[in-house]
Amino acid sequence: MFPPGFSPAALLCLLAAIFGCSYAHAEDTGSTRPEEWAQPVEIRYNLFQMTPTLYRSALPDREALPLLGRLKVATVINFLPEPDLGWLSSPGVTQVQLPYRTNHVDDADVLKALRTIRDAESKGPVLMHCKHGSDRTGLMAAMYRVVVQGWSKEDALSEMTQGGFGESGHFRDSVRYVMQADADKLRTALANGDCSTSAFATCSMKSWLKSANVE
Repeated sequence: MFPPGFSPAALLCLLAAIFGCSYAHAEDTGSTRPEEWAQPVEIRYNLFQMTPTLYRSALPDREALPLLGRLKVATVINFLPEPDLGWLSSPGVTQVQLPYRTNHVDDADVLKALRTIRDAESKGPVLMHCKHGSDRTGLMAAMYRVVVQGWSKEDALSEMTQGGFGESGHFRDSVRYVMQADADKLRTALANGDCSTSAFATCSMKSWLKSANVE
C-alpha cells in the first residue's frame, strides 16, 4: 500500500535512483537544478540553502565561521552525538544538539527537530547539520519540506535522493521513514505542541503523568 499521493511509478523511479544510479554533484547540475530545491552555497561543506532562513550542511569546522557569519546564521542545530563546541565558539550563535539515528528515528524525533527549526527561524537564519550532510540532515530536510512547506512526498524524496547531497547508500533508512510517515498527523501534532503523533509514545506518557501530578 502506497502513501497518499505517492504512485508506484514514482516509487520505482526513486528506488532506481537510490539503489542503482550514481549521483551528480550539485555543481555539475546547477543549470538544470529545480529552483525550488536547496541551492548550493559552499560545496566543501556540502552547504545548501533551503529557504531564506534555513541552511543544511555537513559538519563545519572553524574555517567555516566567516562564511556562517556572512550568512548571519543565528542557530546551529546538530544531529550528531558529539557537540559543536570543538569548532563553534561564536557567542552570538545558539547551539542546539538533537542527536538521532535514521535507522531508529520516530515521529517524536522529527517533531522535536521541526519545532526547533521553526522556533529558531524566528530569531534568524538556521543551519542544520550532521557529519556528511546527507542522511540525518536529509531526512529532516525532507520532513520540513513535507510537513512545514506542504511538499508532496514524491517531490521531497526526489530532492533528497537526486539533489547531490551524498551517495545512494545513505538514504535507505531515510526514504523508508518518509514513505511511511503520516504527514497530516505530524502537521497536527506540530501545530498542537504535541511531542509525538501517538498518545502512547514515551514522551506523551511522561507529559500526561506530569500534568496529572503522578510521580
